[in-house]
Amino acid sequence: MNYSSSARASLYAILFFFVAVSSSAFAQTSPRELVILNWSEYIDPELVEKFERTHKVRVTEVYFESDDLRDELLLQTDGMGYDLVIVNGVMVDIYRKRGWLAAATEQEIPNLKHIDEHWLKVSDGAQGHAVPYFWGTLGIGYRADLVTTPPVSWMDLYKPAEQLRGKIAMVDSQRDALGMALKALGHSANSTDSRQVREAMELLLDQKPYVQTYTYLVLDENSALVKGDIAMAMIFSGDALMLQEHHDEIRYVVPREGGNIWADYITVMQGSKNKDLAYAFANFLNEPENAKQLAEFVYYATPNKAAEKLLPAGFLEDPVIYPSEAVLSRSEVYKPLPPRAMKSRNTNFARLNH
Repeated sequence: MNYSSSARASLYAILFFFVAVSSSAFAQTSPRELVILNWSEYIDPELVEKFERTHKVRVTEVYFESDDLRDELLLQTDGMGYDLVIVNGVMVDIYRKRGWLAAATEQEIPNLKHIDEHWLKVSDGAQGHAVPYFWGTLGIGYRADLVTTPPVSWMDLYKPAEQLRGKIAMVDSQRDALGMALKALGHSANSTDSRQVREAMELLLDQKPYVQTYTYLVLDENSALVKGDIAMAMIFSGDALMLQEHHDEIRYVVPREGGNIWADYITVMQGSKNKDLAYAFANFLNEPENAKQLAEFVYYATPNKAAEKLLPAGFLEDPVIYPSEAVLSRSEVYKPLPPRAMKSRNTNFARLNH
């Protein structure tokens, strides 16, 4: 068919219109996606929905059950496939050295101005590459109605009473499981002494018949600790308080030997195709009102000083959320270990699966 030049122009205009409308409709039905690698129950869904509405995006969370499993996921992709990752302090510098982390300064994230600088300095590599998210302790959660004698020592978890056979939950993390076994034996959680590590491993192997699971507890009404299938567990402080919402006999204690003081960080991944959204989300979470809401949702201590000023006294005075100086003085921050020491620990810890 032979069209005149004016007819062709009109046809092209019509085609362009339909292409533009179709592209616009596709864009509206397919919002940009922000992918976060995170612990479960570690971001308030209301805040996620608010960010999605404001920025017209979809936020997708991929969950991991332990720091070790998160590391494995990222090693499989060389740090690709995620826009934001929640990283424990001891791994921040390792990720940075691998080239996985994008810059994270006030230029990209203005609300960093609200963050207590202590938490930027406590973990190597955090300054300029990570945003402090929350901090807390590792201790023992237990059911007061199912445990005859409340635990006061890590040995109450590692050498439990006979009534607790098959009623213990541990974590599948050598830094935590081996680290606290070292504490139970009077050693540093950061020990590089191979004899001490073997001694701690023997403690774990002796404990194994009492352990029902090495999978981290679900944090809702279906949790084994809530149902009573588990009576005692290695758990993070805020998670114990979250479970306490579902059963008022749940308690938390940092044993007399001390525990682990940990800090988690928001990191923007260098391989992200949506760095602008990732920075916007990190900044959004650190708006003081949002950071306050987030802290009350997860029951952890916030490093956001402006948010702390908005939190109620009951939250700030809760010793599980903000431990006493005595508890903190007995506890330790995990330090990066030499490659040989890490290999020794990993080899020892693998014996649990045999």
